Amino acid sequence: MAMDIGMIMKLKGAWDTFTANHPKFPMFGKAVIAKGIKEGTVIEINITDPDGTPISTNLKITQSDLELFETLKNMKQ
Repeated sequence: MAMDIGMIMKLKGAWDTFTANHPKFPMFGKAVIAKGIKEGTVIEINITDPDGTPISTNLKITQSDLELFETLKNMKQ
């Protein structure tokens, strides 16, 4: 499945805007990648709505999750 150049440029522009709005996020992502995600790693996600209502979850990474990450990584190449 090939992406056309217009879609790639749109995605690049959206990413540039996102990183300008949230400059610490790329550094966080690079730190996670440098350390590596291993089986048994716990990822926690916390979201707070503008009205203050929190929503939280976590997941423990499995071998099948790692295989999915590898497949997605290979799609990028």
